[in-house]
Amino acid sequence: MMKLPDPMQKVVDELSELPSIGPRQAIRLAFYLINEGPDHLRNLGGAIEGLATMKVCARCYFIHENEDDLCDICANPARNAKIIMAVEKETDLLSLENTKRYTGRYFIVGPVPKTGFLEPWQKARLTALAAFVKEELGGQADEIILAFNPTSLGDFQASLLMKELSPLAKRVSRLGRGLPTGGEIEFSDDETLGASLERRS
Repeated sequence: MMKLPDPMQKVVDELSELPSIGPRQAIRLAFYLINEGPDHLRNLGGAIEGLATMKVCARCYFIHENEDDLCDICANPARNAKIIMAVEKETDLLSLENTKRYTGRYFIVGPVPKTGFLEPWQKARLTALAAFVKEELGGQADEIILAFNPTSLGDFQASLLMKELSPLAKRVSRLGRGLPTGGEIEFSDDETLGASLERRS
């Protein structure tokens, strides 16, 4: 097998660690970047270095660059802190926020393992959420919305989280089935997501 130059191999190795990118795709991307020229590489490198300044919100676990510990959503007093939407990943939060139909707060759970056992860091997040609900919301939120994909895995994740989150809210709901079964929140359009929010049960 032909050996790549060391600088390129290092880039290929790093790119291969990214989600949905295998070794072949990583090699294609590396060649693309090389062919774009030094200026593009410098700009891209600077942009990636800028990610090192990002922080994770202490309350919902979304990213931000504020001086304090909270993201723009959690720091916004106009948002309803008594309604919390639990999502699997950051891109789901972005998609739901873009509907402009939700005015509560969020909670990023992270990918729930198929084993049914939460990772230690996920348990720590749930403990922090419980502490927030107890200290700031009088022991119970008005509602926790489980916004998981309408797939068999999403249903499993929601049932697992239902047990964990039910004691923390007066009502625990799920997005309505305006979302097609087997679809993903991240790739749904704003209108479909908005309808799912309104038809939650």
